[in-house]
Amino acid sequence: MPQLLLELFSEEIPARMQAQAARDLERMVRDGLSAAGLISEGMKAFAGPRRLALVIEGLPVAQADRDEEVKGPRVGSPDQAIDGFLRKTGLTREQLTERDGVWFGRIQTAGRPTTEIIAELVEATVRNFPWPKSMTWGSGKLRWVRPLQRILCVFDREIVPISFEGLEAGDLSQGHRFMGSGQVFRARDFDEYREALLGHYVVLDAEERKERILEGARTLCFARNLELVEDEGLLDEVAGLAEWPVPILGDMDPAFLDLPPEVIRTSMRTHQKYFAVRDPATGKLAPHFLVVANIAADDGGKVIAAGNAKVLSARLSDARFFWDEDRKSGFDAWLEKLSGVTFHAKLGTMAERVERIAALAREIAPLVGADPDTAEKAARLAKADLASQMVGEFPELQGVMGRYYANADGLDAVLADAIRDHYRPQGPGDSVPTAPVSIAVALADKLDTLVGFFSIDEKPTGSKDPYALRRAALGVIRIILESGKRLALNTVSGVRANDLMPFFADRLKVTLRDQGKRFDLVDAVFALNDDDLVRIVARVEALDGFLKTDDGANLLAGYRRAANILKAEEKKGALPTGTLVESAGPPEEQALIQAVLALSLKLEPALAAEDYTAAMTALAALRAPVDAFFEKVLVNSDVPEERTNRLLLLQQVQSAMGKVADFSLVAG
Repeated sequence: MPQLLLELFSEEIPARMQAQAARDLERMVRDGLSAAGLISEGMKAFAGPRRLALVIEGLPVAQADRDEEVKGPRVGSPDQAIDGFLRKTGLTREQLTERDGVWFGRIQTAGRPTTEIIAELVEATVRNFPWPKSMTWGSGKLRWVRPLQRILCVFDREIVPISFEGLEAGDLSQGHRFMGSGQVFRARDFDEYREALLGHYVVLDAEERKERILEGARTLCFARNLELVEDEGLLDEVAGLAEWPVPILGDMDPAFLDLPPEVIRTSMRTHQKYFAVRDPATGKLAPHFLVVANIAADDGGKVIAAGNAKVLSARLSDARFFWDEDRKSGFDAWLEKLSGVTFHAKLGTMAERVERIAALAREIAPLVGADPDTAEKAARLAKADLASQMVGEFPELQGVMGRYYANADGLDAVLADAIRDHYRPQGPGDSVPTAPVSIAVALADKLDTLVGFFSIDEKPTGSKDPYALRRAALGVIRIILESGKRLALNTVSGVRANDLMPFFADRLKVTLRDQGKRFDLVDAVFALNDDDLVRIVARVEALDGFLKTDDGANLLAGYRRAANILKAEEKKGALPTGTLVESAGPPEEQALIQAVLALSLKLEPALAAEDYTAAMTALAALRAPVDAFFEKVLVNSDVPEERTNRLLLLQQVQSAMGKVADFSLVAG
């Protein structure tokens, strides 16, 4: 079957955009082919520093002919409606047929050659490509991430005729900017293309480039009895910077190793894209670095390593200056500076935010087992390092540097750890704080953010969440659930006033959905107005397990039947009130009455003890009498006293089950 090969060759594509660009290219072309009725056997996209490429296997050479029935206006519709339908479809009145009072027509369309469709699709893809940032160049109006220089597009080994904006597709590509010959080469299928690129020092597949980097880096480190500090994010980035990646091990001045290791790694990673290296014997950083060059140097990389070592020394010298100067300043000076730093125009300065967090940490501390005075003091110091020179240069070290400076000042380790940990968790893969004081400060920080921005109506909308409020709420949920601390959120200052509980409920649904739990059960439990997340999750888990049993599923069906009857009767008038007559009715009715009365004796203690497994077991005892009741007893009896008693009984069933969850919100 024919193969399509497409390459869009440009100047350097930022590494951070490459992976998404490959996905977008594959998606846009797949959608376009699918809309045209062309189905392939396989498709794969590639992205690199200067090219996006796509190979599609098994495309047909042409569309199939199409015979489509189209539905028109109803018979007897105004002439204008029928004329409009004829203009749209190209049919005549004689070609219409009437069926069930509606006009129908058939449109027969001959299939087009695939090359025509590809030509249109490639142009549309290039013109509408969703780059985060794009540019024009020269006198043209075409936008691309960087100037687009060449299009290679061949289908079934023939060039696809594409021409727009001064670009004309061909079968030419070129290799590495420095190591290649500088001459273009021809490729008429993917194997030729890939081999030619390798011959011109370009590794097309990003995954292969990453494997080469890791394998080469590990080999270099092993030869020197060192260990690579692996960094997946950095590996992705450097694989997008080099078409022919060559790892080189360099040396740094050992004197810099007295800096905090996070400072050294951040200097290497952020500015230089170097990997750090550690001594496996001590687990500490070693005086070396690993850089990935885009060329294979004749001298084995010695000059490159020496040049990069000089640059790194300059960076680390700056870091040492910041480190020394910051330790001379200290927390008092930084806290004064925070008075001049605006957190948000409507929420005051950073100093005012610190005061709010300190008060909140003091309030939360006893709820999570922390000392209020210590929590308040830690919260007052938590944001101070934002005014330090080191954090000004490396914002990602906020909190980390605060801990180092606290240790240097001789502060209690509990305070120092709380300063570092109060930002956690910063994402799904980050750990949560575990020490009580750290938990108190971390919760205070996140809750102040949520309460503050909700109070000024800066809530997340759609995909927009500029203040990371969803992440803050997820952080609160994770800290509470993973620590097991019992915290009634509604009692914390500002949470109830700003109606934050529905926001937490939505985030909790996300958390539990990721764990395979049903989101509707969260709604059913949240409807009880509980605000203890640990208790809510325990109840959801027990309810989930109960509903998976036959007893649970059948009892849910019985609940719905009771609810439907009560809802229908309520439309006729107010439901009856009064006392249930325990000895009334047939045996099935009396059995359900006794079951409901017995249930309360077991259910209430189980719920009070938060033994939700026992509560579900108690509920399960209702299943058989409920089934028998609906099978043998007519609720809407002609005898008013019987009808009243049975409606009272169904209300009691509904009320008893409602103590566990709002079963009306359970889906399925």
